[in-house]
Amino acid sequence: MSKSGREIELKLELESSAQDAIKRAGSIKGFTAGRAVTKTLQSIYFDTPDQALRKAKVSLRVRKSGRSWLQTAKLGTGVMGGLSSPIEAEHPVSGRALDFSVIEDPTVRAKLTEIIGEAPLSECFETVMKRTTRQLTREADGTHIELAFDTGNILAGAGSQPLVELEMELKSGPSLALFEAAKALLDDAPFRFSPYSKAERGYRFAEGQEVEEHKPFFADKISFSAGISTELAFRDVLRSCLTQISENRLAVLASEDPEGPHQLRVGLRRLRSAFRLFKQVLNPATLAPLDQMARTIAGEAGALRDLDVLVDEIVAPLVDKAPPSLSFDALLADLNASRDKDIRTTLTDHLKSAEVNQFLLDLAAYTEGRGWLDPENFDQTTLLAQPIEAHAGKALAKQWKKVLGYGKRLEKLSIEERHDMRKAMKKMRYGIEFFGSLYPSDTVKPFLKRMKKLQDIFGYLNDVAMAESLPDKCRALEERSMEAAQAIGFVIGWHEAQCQTKWLHARDYWDATRATPKFWT
Repeated sequence: MSKSGREIELKLELESSAQDAIKRAGSIKGFTAGRAVTKTLQSIYFDTPDQALRKAKVSLRVRKSGRSWLQTAKLGTGVMGGLSSPIEAEHPVSGRALDFSVIEDPTVRAKLTEIIGEAPLSECFETVMKRTTRQLTREADGTHIELAFDTGNILAGAGSQPLVELEMELKSGPSLALFEAAKALLDDAPFRFSPYSKAERGYRFAEGQEVEEHKPFFADKISFSAGISTELAFRDVLRSCLTQISENRLAVLASEDPEGPHQLRVGLRRLRSAFRLFKQVLNPATLAPLDQMARTIAGEAGALRDLDVLVDEIVAPLVDKAPPSLSFDALLADLNASRDKDIRTTLTDHLKSAEVNQFLLDLAAYTEGRGWLDPENFDQTTLLAQPIEAHAGKALAKQWKKVLGYGKRLEKLSIEERHDMRKAMKKMRYGIEFFGSLYPSDTVKPFLKRMKKLQDIFGYLNDVAMAESLPDKCRALEERSMEAAQAIGFVIGWHEAQCQTKWLHARDYWDATRATPKFWT
């Protein structure tokens, strides 16, 4: 049976054990679930020698199921936040070979001809998957979703790479139903939004690229096309934040690398900064729950990150600088125990919860479903449609005004106000990262260079404030308390002396930053 049209899919990666548990689940809250059907699928993917189809975000395959073969062309195969919506043309064929004559949609046929030209097509790789499908329905809004639990391998040459994926294809109903069903299915099973289609995974494996491990993830640079609307720019920023948050969630759960919680907190801070930089065009009612949960997780990740800094950058480096009579053993042992048993456990337990799953899926739904729309704000449509250049200048100017307010009273700032100025500068920095591509780089770099020096001083001030909290953090130390107290005293005294020296340069760095031309004007 032939099929042509646009499909909407949510692709998620799970651990095999979690996939099996979800597959065996009976009822799914809010939906009626059909019986499971399992088949073995063999898919062979084709492309030209220079991968013209891949470059055009098109996949072309034939798939064997039982004794039948099905040819499928997908146009627009990119995946964002696990969501893909390619145009798909499926037609039965007689065997393993391609047959363009069966394609009924003239637009699809013309597009393939344009991309391929006279180049030969050949097999690139294949996948062999055991697929278990179930049909989900919800009568209230006509939702019909096909669940596909895929477990198998990508094959290229003599090599094989395992793949476990859950695909949720929307057959009918609102697109937000995909995320609602995912929340009901996953509960507290950690997942990853699939960053690639099966075709792209196959290409990467055939090229010898390693399987992606759950490592700390740094945000990709954001770049906007000239004249892009404010709404589409906001969506792209959200996608960047969502990817950084979801990837580093898994990095924290997979290892104790201190960069994991740091990048998780950065991702959450970038998200909250985006909410504020685009506040003028957003619906505050839909924003508040996401912002609150981002703040909560950022606080937990921050507590672990702060202890990492305290141990690795504040206390441990002084072991070799202290007099031989001082011992840091008791202090470091206590801090490490607190970090590993209390702070890390609090964070990881929360990251494995259904609540965090819901947050990630709600953020994805907000991002892809235009959750920022406000039916009562009649000016919002105009604001969202304006070129991002117009919004960016106003947003950066507004944030700089906040920084400027603190800077004018630099010498008189209290400890708390210094902390507030540091946070205002961070939001400014994130705003420049979001919007920097809109301006000539030779005007952006000088301002960033000046501000970074100032941020380094304020960052160190924050670290010293953490050192001053050591007596409270280590109250539980009873044995060898004198040894720990002496070490704490040395740490605080050493860093306070360093801080005084660095703070002397703060005014010069502030004056240099303030005098640098503001590229957004």
